[in-house]
This record gives sequence, structure tokens and C-alpha cells, in this order.
Amino acid sequence: MKIVVLDGYALNPGDLSWEGIAAFGELTVYDRTPAEDTIARIGDARIIFTNKTVIDRQVLDACPDIAFIGVLATGYNVVDVKTAREKGIVVCNVPQYSTPAVAQFTIGLILELAAHMGAHSTSVAQGDWCRSKDFCYWNYPLIELQGKTLGIIGFGSIGQAVARIAEAMGMKVLTFSRTIHSERETAGCHYTDLDTLFAKSDVISLHCPLFPETQEIICKKNIEKMKDGVWIINTARGGCVAEADLTEALNSGKVGAAALDVVSTEPMNPDNPLLQAKNILITPHIAWASKEARCRLMQIATENLKKFLIGEPQNAVN
Repeated sequence: MKIVVLDGYALNPGDLSWEGIAAFGELTVYDRTPAEDTIARIGDARIIFTNKTVIDRQVLDACPDIAFIGVLATGYNVVDVKTAREKGIVVCNVPQYSTPAVAQFTIGLILELAAHMGAHSTSVAQGDWCRSKDFCYWNYPLIELQGKTLGIIGFGSIGQAVARIAEAMGMKVLTFSRTIHSERETAGCHYTDLDTLFAKSDVISLHCPLFPETQEIICKKNIEKMKDGVWIINTARGGCVAEADLTEALNSGKVGAAALDVVSTEPMNPDNPLLQAKNILITPHIAWASKEARCRLMQIATENLKKFLIGEPQNAVN
């Protein structure tokens, strides 16, 4: 049985092993696959794994031997799930593997905006402390998070994990979600409507999937509802932010700061307006990528294949 991994580098740049998946058949791993090579590389493989390589109707029509598509991520929008279902192809994703990593990273971004630790370290390395007339100095306002309100849009496993850490730091938490689970509320964490969240939050953090209703949810109209100086955090999907609108709000000071791990097009386009924004921190989509999280991803992806082969598919999205 032929197994093809179309774009394995992001998951495993060399510090993990493909042995678990290789145990089930003849495995070929490509670091990356250009769109024009996708069909040829799949060939007559029965099992394929993809992270960001698009598997659309054209690919599925041209590769009739595919029986299983393993998505090496939680989001599966790169696969034409409807066509796969029509063809009897099982599509499985890997949910919740990155929850601790993304929650930790999100809080790290908030802490960086509060204290600018990286910038101050760079300042010291450049000799500014050695030249200082005082025993200490700061180049940015230093902000305490205790007592501030964190608005969380999307209250799945990651949103809940972020809320727990924020509460431990003394923050109040408001959350908005399509589905309300009252048992998830605590003394310091409550569901609210979206407009209230926008109006009352000092920090707004996105943890929602990219659906039509969340497409560009951070936009000019909604930013106008927010507090002056609000912070925007996005470790979810780049498409949740109208990037030109956020840039304008940052440059005007309406939004005090932003920290983003995702953008609308990745890799980032050099003409992305966010590169011209003030008070912004951008990281290259790495919140998910701790080694521990990637190990979990590999383990679950391997188990997904094992379960499929014995007729008991798990994490099937179609």
C-alpha cells in the first residue's frame, strides 16, 4: 500500500520520525509539493497526508485510488470534503493537539505587549543600559494585566485554556461563542454578546475558526465599537482580520497594539499593509509548533490511519 506525505516539513523538519506511519505501507515523504506536482506525486497512492497542499476536485478526480486523506492540522479547508465524501474517501483531521502550545503563545504575546521584554533586551544589548544615568529605564509604558478585561472570541479548547491562564493573572474574561456552555463560566469568566465584548475588552484575542461569520470580524465597523487603545491578538486565522482596517486603526492610535501569529496569505506578501503598521508584533505562524505539540500531532495522525485501516475511523470530518 502506497502512502504519500505531500508537505511534511512543517510538522517534521527533522526532529521527529515518520516510522509510525511508515509501518503501514510504502511511504514517500515530500517536504513541500507545488500545486502543479500534486497529482503526479499522489499517483496511485491509497493513503495521502496533507498539511496545506490543496486537495480539490481536480486532484480527487485524477487520483481515483485515494481512500484516506489525513490532514496534518486541525483545519481541513484545504480538502474538498464534499467531493471526498461523494467518492467514499475518509478525511481525518487532528483536533486539539496544539491547545497548550497556542494558549501559552497567546499569553506570551499579551505579556510582550505589556512589557516589551524583547525590545528592552535588544536595547540592553545595544549598550543603552551601560550608558544610562539611572539604575533602570524603560522605553515603553509598562502595563499590569491584573484587573484588565480579556475578550475571547471563540471558546473551544484553546479559548478556554487562554481564559484559565488569564484568570490566574487576575484578568476578567468575557467570551463570545456560537454555542454557549454555561458550565464553562466561572466567577471571572462569562459569556456575552459580541458588541458588549467589543465595548468592554481591554484586550481581544481570536480563537475562532474561519467561517463566513468570522471572516474579517476585526474590521473598521467593529473596531469603532472598541475601547480606544484596545489590543488585538490573533493566533487563529489571518482571514479573521481586515488587515487594511487594522493597519489604519493602529496608525491612528484607535488600536493601541496588535500581536498576530497569522495573516491572510502565508507566507506573508511583501505588500501586506500590516508591515506598515505601528505598534504591531508579527510572528510567522508558530504558535502551534512546539515540539511537544508536533509530537502529539504525529501520534494522532498515525492513530487516525491505524483506526481507518481496521475499519474504525476516528476524527473523520466527512
